[in-house]
Amino acid sequence: MLNRIFSQEIPSDVTVIAAGTSFSLHKFPLVSKSGYIRQLVSESMDAELPAIEIPDIPGGADGFEFAAKFCYGINFEISTANIATLRCVAEFLEMTEDYAVGNLVGRTEAYVNEVALTSLAGAVYILHSCETLLPIAEEVKLVSRCIDTIAFATCKDCHFAEKFRAENDVDGPKPVLDWWAEDLVVLRIDLFQRVLVAMMARGFKKLALGPILMLYVQKSLRDLEIYSKDRKNLDKRQEQEKRVVLEAIVGLLPREKDAVPVSFISMLLRAAIYLETTVACRFDLEKRMASQLGKAVIDDLLIPSYYIAGDTLFDIETVQRIMMNFFCRVEEENREGCIEDQDYTSPLSHEKEMVARLMESYLQEIACDRNLSVTKFVTLSELVPGQTRITDDGMYRAIDIYLKAHPSLSDVERKRICSSMDCRKLSSEACAHAAKNDRLPVQTVVQVLYHEQQRLRLVMDGSTNSFSADVPDDSSISNLQMENQRLKLELAKMKMRLKDMEKSSAALPIPASPLAVSRTTSTAEKTPEPRKSFMSSVSRKLGRFIRADIGNMHSPKIRTKSHRDRRHSIS
Repeated sequence: MLNRIFSQEIPSDVTVIAAGTSFSLHKFPLVSKSGYIRQLVSESMDAELPAIEIPDIPGGADGFEFAAKFCYGINFEISTANIATLRCVAEFLEMTEDYAVGNLVGRTEAYVNEVALTSLAGAVYILHSCETLLPIAEEVKLVSRCIDTIAFATCKDCHFAEKFRAENDVDGPKPVLDWWAEDLVVLRIDLFQRVLVAMMARGFKKLALGPILMLYVQKSLRDLEIYSKDRKNLDKRQEQEKRVVLEAIVGLLPREKDAVPVSFISMLLRAAIYLETTVACRFDLEKRMASQLGKAVIDDLLIPSYYIAGDTLFDIETVQRIMMNFFCRVEEENREGCIEDQDYTSPLSHEKEMVARLMESYLQEIACDRNLSVTKFVTLSELVPGQTRITDDGMYRAIDIYLKAHPSLSDVERKRICSSMDCRKLSSEACAHAAKNDRLPVQTVVQVLYHEQQRLRLVMDGSTNSFSADVPDDSSISNLQMENQRLKLELAKMKMRLKDMEKSSAALPIPASPLAVSRTTSTAEKTPEPRKSFMSSVSRKLGRFIRADIGNMHSPKIRTKSHRDRRHSIS
């Protein structure tokens, strides 16, 4: 249609091929306003010059069509949607005042300064349009002017909002996102980064960048399958683009603690591992996550292992480095801080307790992985110092889950697994469960029973280490003494029964282990159960008596048979 308009009256004498599209035009209107075309015609050895090729014109065929219409005097509307293309194509074709008064360069400059850059929305739109017009958009300073306008407008809005809240005594947190934040996420990462740098140069607080960066990441990385072990095949170009975006975002993250949620950092770390970013980028995210580990939840640590087939389900090495970074930071802060008062509880103490519980939950989650080796499990469990854990019930549960998921472990390996647990820190319920847990090594069961007996003796003697916060009265002490005598009597009876059992086992015609005792069923119809060792029988009976005695301490008048507590078992 354009060719028909341009050549209705006079036959065309030149063909312009712009970005692969042909236009049948006339030389005179073009050379009268375009210095670029005038030079091509004057330098041509062919007087006729039937064709002119402009392969790299800004804006492609559409950009040249706007310029040709202007040369022919055809009216069209200049708007924010086409101003960037018009300004760049006018500069490329040298349509300046040197060749015609009121030429396209002057007209577009006036519109940019007087209309387009007077609003934040217009500046963002033009800057977004400049992404396909580089480098000429940089040469005419269109990019820099848009960035300055955006930075000035956003900082002015933030200062106004802060002043308004201060003058009106408005309480409550600042809105998570300002109204202009969603406009910025359409920008390409390099221009987006330059805008944020310009904003901070004008006084925008870097701490407030968190919500904007989170919104940009949500838009840019939404296609990544980072929460499952199966990788989604991405185009190499798309993968590279997302890698560049992620590394740039990590570089823009504020250094202040709690500037962004730990869940957001965990998501970035998953994406960094998935996209195979630089090692420096991943280590930076691991340190950031370690600094906020006290506020993390178990899902933040369950990072899938994306690459190694047949390995563990989760990335154990990454979590190990995060934990090491956390405790290194704790040690540094302790060295830098002053000597703590005995009556003062450091915030780090509470944070260490939170991390210890988090690590126990993590061990419980990964313990059922059959590919998790004993060495990796023990290494992770030893990262948390024993004094950090108030109780070891969580560690016991993780060990129990691991032993059940790995039934073929040797005695040495089971002992090594149980070495991560302090039997003295087990609760009465955990001790009761451990006393009859056949998956535990015999030595561990004996330790549990011994420490539970010691604890019971302290309670009976009225020690200050009692678990009860109330001081026992005379009647309570009397009841405890009676129960102590009862317990001694039951232990004596049990010893006699054990001697009888040993005699009966020695009299059997079939040779058996000197520590084994046979176990018969109550009726002939029941299936015979496997034999239990001598130590297992002792442990079971001691556990039963100890549990019964603890129950009596809490209720001296009424004795009820405690049911089996399964909170610490996966069976």
